[in-house]
Amino acid sequence: MYDTILVTLDGTPSDRAIIEHVKQLAKLAHSRLVLLHVADGWAARTYGPDAVSREITEDATYLENVREEFQSSGILTEAELAYGDPVKEIIKWVEQKGCDLVAMSTHGHRFLADLFLGATATRVQHSISIPVLLLRAK
Repeated sequence: MYDTILVTLDGTPSDRAIIEHVKQLAKLAHSRLVLLHVADGWAARTYGPDAVSREITEDATYLENVREEFQSSGILTEAELAYGDPVKEIIKWVEQKGCDLVAMSTHGHRFLADLFLGATATRVQHSISIPVLLLRAK
């Protein structure tokens, strides 16, 4: 059913909701996971993969730690760090990796907050043709 699941991570505590849920789902479906974090700070947006910053170093370490957590649970997992606009990068990775499902945590903002904060999940959901699993973080 879900051979490859793209799990988007933003490096905040809200990630735990999707990590724990996908861990169960991936085991049941025998899925391969692709973890994706999009670095979107100034250095990442300006220099892309050539960027060097504390943010990018921390992001890479975080991704590797989460990848190891899934791997230790017996789930085949790769981790990818992208640079720039999160919505554009998530859509690009869905197409490149041939994903069957995108799994993301949401912060649960309402209308006005979504307008100002970008509503990444909503924009991704309306831009791809595969299912999107959204879990609201506590």
